[in-house]
Amino acid sequence: MSRLLPMLTAATLMLSTALPALAQDKRVNMVPADIEAAAYAGTGELPSGQSALTAKVQILLDRAGVSPGVVDGFRGGMSESAIRAFERMHGLPQDGRLDPQVWVLLQARADAPLTSTYTITAEDAQGLVESIPNDYAEKARMSSMGYTSVQEKLAERFHMDERFLAQLNPGKSFVPGETLNVTVPAKPLKAKVLRVIVDAERGRVAAYDASGRMVADYPATVGSTATPSPQGTHLVEAAVLDPDYTYNPNINFKQGENDQVLRIPPGPNAPVGNVWIDLSKPTYGIHGTPTPSKLFVSQSNGCVRLTNWDARELAHMVQPGQTVVDFLAPGVTIADVTPAVEPTILPEAAATAATGGVTDGPDGAPSATITASRPLPRRTLPGTTPVTGTTLPADAPVTTTATAGTAPAPTAPLPVEGRDPLAAALSSASDGALNPQALTAPAQPGVLPAGVN
Repeated sequence: MSRLLPMLTAATLMLSTALPALAQDKRVNMVPADIEAAAYAGTGELPSGQSALTAKVQILLDRAGVSPGVVDGFRGGMSESAIRAFERMHGLPQDGRLDPQVWVLLQARADAPLTSTYTITAEDAQGLVESIPNDYAEKARMSSMGYTSVQEKLAERFHMDERFLAQLNPGKSFVPGETLNVTVPAKPLKAKVLRVIVDAERGRVAAYDASGRMVADYPATVGSTATPSPQGTHLVEAAVLDPDYTYNPNINFKQGENDQVLRIPPGPNAPVGNVWIDLSKPTYGIHGTPTPSKLFVSQSNGCVRLTNWDARELAHMVQPGQTVVDFLAPGVTIADVTPAVEPTILPEAAATAATGGVTDGPDGAPSATITASRPLPRRTLPGTTPVTGTTLPADAPVTTTATAGTAPAPTAPLPVEGRDPLAAALSSASDGALNPQALTAPAQPGVLPAGVN
């Protein structure tokens, strides 16, 4: 029975996440104004199916350092797991349900607009590929595993599900010059992560700083029945952006009829996405994914799969040679192996609202209307020590020889000091509301070595 319980827990989580995918034809009419105006009534959970309120909560969670995966407006397993992680961050009971306390705490991130407009540039339409084949031999004949459309590229840039991006932009062709409605996610975190905890059963990966406090938490696909994830504690040995991927059926899994070693070029649609964080356990790592909307539905080949944007954020925070990655045993939770968190004290006015101080919404229904003060910057999450203008230390380079499950090989250096493309897009989309002065990519000493297997 002890072995059956974790299987049932994982199966239930997968099913709860898959339900929105089965109900994609039940999308609701939604415009950005609906997301901005969405309010919690003070009782009950998130609405079933898709709603503007769920989209709003997803955006706010993303800004709080607790990734919901893709923003799609659907209540499901990823959103529930993110709320649970947010509750853990703030020392609240962890039930994964929206309640007045969670709602009030999220309002600290709601001062800047949750949606904005973005005009497609000519650069956005460059570097696309026609399609990505499933067969690895066919992938190996391509020069890039790039995005297949402007829609896919921009959905990933703004942390959105592709179909949700289209839903907010009916009739758009996604060509240069068009102006789109987009959600405004968080700026990338900049902190020093020394411990990463992987909870395979619950599909979450939590990152902690030197003080033992949570910096970020991400949804993940971790291993599968055929190729389970490793156990125990392992060291981060390298973090590589835009890596090659070497498929070697003699080392791990076999894909289709391919029995030869193949080099698959880099790109966001590569088997490991556009990030590889190499672990001391040979052939294992933390990486991105070409299908972020399927994180809780698909399986991995033993590794830890995050969205590309979450994996890139984590890659800039881990310290090769210093950061440890703990894979939890079945039945053990992140809360079991981390210090208890003192409950976050709500401001007096917010606490009043959380305990029943509600007002009538536009339709006459009660809604917990909170007047938030200026939002906490993304880098000053509770329990986080912010590092402004972080540079990756020379003694812990993000480049060292890595062996990925047949390890990817880096082909490009990390971004040099300057404007981060995602950050620049966020600044543009929010008319500077997200502090453009802080939107810089960390400097990277040296160039990534070639020749990683």
